[in-house]
Order: sequence, then C-alpha cells, then structure tokens
Amino acid sequence: MGIINFVRDYQKIARFKFGRFEGMMGPGIVISIPILHQIMMVDTRTEMIDIPRQTNITRDNAPINIDFLVYMRVDINQAQRAVLEIQNYRTAVVGLATTTLRAVVGDISLDEVLSQRDRINELIRAKLDAETERWGIKVTNVEIREIEPPREIQEAMNRQMSAERVKRAVILEAEGTRQANITVAEGEKAAAILKAEGAKQAEILRAEGDRQAAVLRAEGFSQALQRIFGVAREVDGNTMALQYLEMLKSVGSSPASKFFFPLEFTRLFAPLAGAMGQEKQQQ
Repeated sequence: MGIINFVRDYQKIARFKFGRFEGMMGPGIVISIPILHQIMMVDTRTEMIDIPRQTNITRDNAPINIDFLVYMRVDINQAQRAVLEIQNYRTAVVGLATTTLRAVVGDISLDEVLSQRDRINELIRAKLDAETERWGIKVTNVEIREIEPPREIQEAMNRQMSAERVKRAVILEAEGTRQANITVAEGEKAAAILKAEGAKQAEILRAEGDRQAAVLRAEGFSQALQRIFGVAREVDGNTMALQYLEMLKSVGSSPASKFFFPLEFTRLFAPLAGAMGQEKQQQ
C-alpha cells in the first residue's frame, strides 16, 4: 500500500506506528508513511466460506457426509478484534465450524439429521456466533448444502420411501372405494325413498279415485231412489193391484205346482175388489 490510501465505506484500516496499534481508520483518506507506519486492510462485507465435506457420526452411530456454507462478516464496530485477537480469522472460522458440526450432529439421530436441516443450521450458526464474537466476527447464516448418507442407508431409505408410497396408494385406493360405496349406497337409498314416495302417492291417488267413484255411485243411487220414490208416490192402489195381477199371471204360467203368498199379499186385492163392487152397483 502507498502513502495515501483511499478507504471505502465497507473497509477499515488498522494502522500501527512502530508496531503500536493506533486504531481503525477510514473510510476516506488514510496516510501511511513507510517504515513509520504499518497498515492492515479489513473488509467488513459479508463473505461466504465453503466448509469442505466431512464425515460425521450421529447419535445412533450412523456415518454421514455433510458439507455446508458459512456466511459471516467483520463487525465494523469491533474490527480491531479481527486484527488484534486472531491471526487469520477465516481459517479459525473453518476449523471452528468443522468441530461445531461434529458436536451438533453427534447429539442427534440420523432421521433428525435428514429431516431437521433448518434446526441444524440454526444450532451451528448460534454456536459459531457465540465463539467468534470475541474475534469481532458475526456469523449471519449457515446453510447445509448436501447430506450424503452411506449407500446401505440410502438403499434402506429408498425401500422405506417405496413402501411408504405403496402404503399411501393403498390408503388412497381404499378411501376411494369407500367413498364410491358410500355414494352408491346414498344413491340407492335416495332411489328407494323416491320409489316408496311414488308408490305412496300412487296409492293415495287410487284411494282418492275409489273414494270419489264411490261417492259418485252413491249419489247416483240416491238420485235414482229419489226418482223411483217420486214416481211411486203418484201411482194409486188400483194400478199397484193390476201390477200384482200381472205378476200372478206370470207366476201361474210357471211349471211349479205350489205357490206361497204372504198374508199381506191378499190386502192388495181389497182396493181392486172395492172398485169392482162399485162398478156393479152403478150398473
């Protein structure tokens, strides 16, 4: 670096005078005189560190390969710590992240490692941030990039996933069959109800028709009786006696040798006999 240094907003310069720390300077113009001053530039922007893949042992003794990314930055207000407290904070963060990952994975089972990636990310981030704070480093995020279990575990997982898919397919098929049976049963029930309702309405209509027909027949019979009664009232006793004589003539023409007549039958001839007596007197 030259005598005149232009420091950007995201940078800080640690300046030493004869080996003594003078402070963090910038942004702006920072003067450094050769031999008198020594300077070190610090970038405070967030940077990404790729943690190499490593094998970790889970709580249930399953080996698993994991690689992840660490996002960190130098705290602009504590930048002097990254210069005075640690020789190479990037290397230190890589080593710390590796041991932290092993500690976190060793406390959980394989199933949890595979299913709780976000939880593991947050655990690693919190542990790293607590350790790197004394160096003026802020760990903002940790992202597991890939988890690779051993081949036999992958095969077992594949078989398990296949069995789970078959199970879900069977459950869905059974549920579909059940719903279809329910729908068919409900349709049959509705059809039976409609059929019964139709039969009921038909019986009601037939009964109503029979009732009305009976009423009409009764009314016709009543009217006929009234007419007969009206005509009968106008017929005198002589006419009735003549009608009976005509009836006797018909009876007499029958092959029967014996006839029985009620006692009241003889009374019908009284008017006729009286009429005949009156006719003789007039002669």
